[in-house]
Amino acid sequence: MATERIIIAVLYVLLAPFVIGLLDGFDRKISARMQGRRGPSVLQPFFDLKKLFEKEFLTANKAQLFMIRSYLVFIVLSGVLFFGGFDILLVVFSLSTAAMFLILASTSTHSPYSAQGTHRELVQIMSCEPMELLVAVGFYLAIGTFNVNEIIKTSISPIAYLPGFFVGFVFILTIKFRKSPFDIATSHHAHQEVIKGVTSEMVGKEYGMVTLAEWYENAILLGIVGLFFLNSNPVSIVCAIIAILVVWFLEILIDNTSARVKWQLMLKLAWGVTIVAAGMNLLLLEIIRG
Repeated sequence: MATERIIIAVLYVLLAPFVIGLLDGFDRKISARMQGRRGPSVLQPFFDLKKLFEKEFLTANKAQLFMIRSYLVFIVLSGVLFFGGFDILLVVFSLSTAAMFLILASTSTHSPYSAQGTHRELVQIMSCEPMELLVAVGFYLAIGTFNVNEIIKTSISPIAYLPGFFVGFVFILTIKFRKSPFDIATSHHAHQEVIKGVTSEMVGKEYGMVTLAEWYENAILLGIVGLFFLNSNPVSIVCAIIAILVVWFLEILIDNTSARVKWQLMLKLAWGVTIVAAGMNLLLLEIIRG
């Protein structure tokens, strides 16, 4: 069993960038069709990443380079912990630590665009963190453990006990994926008001490492979506994959049908959904357990 967990963790490190990069390519293609355009090749994200790593190595300062590398390392570590079947609460804390390194990398440049993006990134973290922590708590209350390897061995999928937590988590995914209407810290379009926010002063290999880290993180987030549907029945794997693809398409649809909102509204909506959806679900779990 330990060998199987190691193999899955290694597969995450090797395959996650290819899977998420391909999904990103289909994201661009589907978004283009929704907007009446043909769109780029589905392999364009890989071409972009390759071009970034082929550029001359430039960095604002050594501190920024260290922070970006640490950001990538902690994201990959989070994925290894999650797909290796370890404590999901530890995964959440590790992701939070990685986010702090990204913020420190942004502030080290003293750029006004990076500063503005950093402030908004902190607001996004404030919006997401409560729900991320509650998801881990929800799994514990429903299954009785934080251990991912034990959660997937239950006879009933966690979604049966955690529908409110699932709704809340899907809601914050729009923020985590940096999609409209919540792409306030750094959008996918460099010509918008904050340029590229926290990544404004990152170029070449540095920006490539940030992009790669985002792909690894998205794999973890989609993996958590699948975790809601997994159980001891092998058929649940198919259900989890379908759920992941449905949520992924829903995020694309929201991105292409919504205009960016102000950070105040984003914070209110995120906390409101967290309190209502997860809070009510938490109350029902306590009643059932009682």
